Amino acid sequence: MEKLLNKIFVAKVNELPEKLGRTVHVHGLELAIFKLVDGDIRVIENRCPHKGGVLAEGMISGEHVFCPMHDWKISVVDGKVQKPDIGCVQTFEVKVEKDNVYVMLPEK
Repeated sequence: MEKLLNKIFVAKVNELPEKLGRTVHVHGLELAIFKLVDGDIRVIENRCPHKGGVLAEGMISGEHVFCPMHDWKISVVDGKVQKPDIGCVQTFEVKVEKDNVYVMLPEK
């Protein structure tokens, strides 16, 4: 059975700075949204699995964000922490229509 998703507006593309994160609150979730150098937009859970650092405040390099607390490197594509550290964060599907950015969240 296919899971139903809600399309939730989170930002305008032209309002998102390159290589910097932004915190958004949607349906009780705290998310980090990033616009990568190639223009790709990614949305992940906003807390590092190590000590809860705010990932939207981290530095972006390629497709990774560095946690501002202890420099853990986390993929914004699949949410996995780079070894030797372990853990992951949830990633969310993103849709861009015209200048609008939407995150796809499971229906409650």
